[in-house]
Amino acid sequence: MKAVVFHAIGDIRLDEVPEPTIQDEHDAIVRITRSAICGTDLHFVRGTMAGMRPGTILGHEAVGVVTDVGSAVRGFAPGDRVVVNSTMSCGACAPCRDGHTAQCDVANPNGPQAGTSFFGGPETTGPIDGLQAEFARIPWAQNSMHHLPDTVSDDQAILLSDVFPTGWFGAELAGVTRGDIVVVLGAGIVGQFAVASAFAQGAGRVIVVDGIPDRLAQARKLGAETVDFNAEDPVQTVMMLTNEIGADAVIDAVGVDAERPKRGPAAVSGDEGESFDGEVASTAPDADPKGDLWRPGDGPTQAARWAVEMVRKHGRIGIIGVYPPTVEVYPIGVAMNKNLSIRMGNCNHHSVTPPLIDLVASGQFDPIALITEQEPVGSAIESYEAFDRREFGWIKVELTV
Repeated sequence: MKAVVFHAIGDIRLDEVPEPTIQDEHDAIVRITRSAICGTDLHFVRGTMAGMRPGTILGHEAVGVVTDVGSAVRGFAPGDRVVVNSTMSCGACAPCRDGHTAQCDVANPNGPQAGTSFFGGPETTGPIDGLQAEFARIPWAQNSMHHLPDTVSDDQAILLSDVFPTGWFGAELAGVTRGDIVVVLGAGIVGQFAVASAFAQGAGRVIVVDGIPDRLAQARKLGAETVDFNAEDPVQTVMMLTNEIGADAVIDAVGVDAERPKRGPAAVSGDEGESFDGEVASTAPDADPKGDLWRPGDGPTQAARWAVEMVRKHGRIGIIGVYPPTVEVYPIGVAMNKNLSIRMGNCNHHSVTPPLIDLVASGQFDPIALITEQEPVGSAIESYEAFDRREFGWIKVELTV
């Protein structure tokens, strides 16, 4: 079968690989009909999240049809149409019973203290082969996928595998309540869903900060106010828009591959630029850019710094942008002096996703407009390259199989 395979930093290929088989009684095999490319996948290729094992199939978003199940998998059978969670969970350990399925004690083969196990990730997460393929093995299948109603199309469902639940989880982490002014840092696909989720959870206003015009334009379609950090100082602008109080809540949907401003009043230079350069060197020491491809973000903690500066005193920050263990810089002193509440982590997909499936199935929210590119899996490498370059309009890439 065809699959997108990681070979090295800066080197991914569309390979022919063996089809997966049942390896454990809790496994299922799914024929993939839709997959997608996520910004997290780019972290691996850029080298900003280390530890990838060569030969690992990439991808952690999928919709498909079950073709086989292990003897311990109940409630699923061949022919069932499913959406696969990006993270795996057993459904029976203490964290799973509490709804904290991203911290399942059992799913990660590296042990209960290893943290989240997700598809197509580095060795610390399993590693488990990913979902950008024609077929995939789904470990702990009973708790790692959901049935899909006929009223949810494959194109809608692929957004329920990771990005919509993660955006929703970000708003929950930030404690969004009715009437809040919420800032979303980052207008990529997770940021877009964080906007929609913040409004759905009661936000009175949502302000989005990014430096890419087409992404800001998409956020405006969702009802957000926007700030281009290459044209305005985002901290000063947010303060101005909030009567110098600051936002009630900030959702960091950027993470380690943040870009620092290149022009305008917030442009970074001098000592601050040198500080960021040092962060890049320590965060992605093995980065191997190919011209304008696979370049790590040049402001690894830019979003983290802005979040602390633009939230009000005793405000709330939710972090869903990915930060690897190599990031050890955070403005903790400023945060403490403002009495901030900061929550972060990987989305608890199994507990977050079901209500969102119902939301889409009932017609209350249709996420499909946020798919900006639909490409066959045979064009996956070219699609990765266009997405990495942030080409115009490339916000969410769906791969059809």
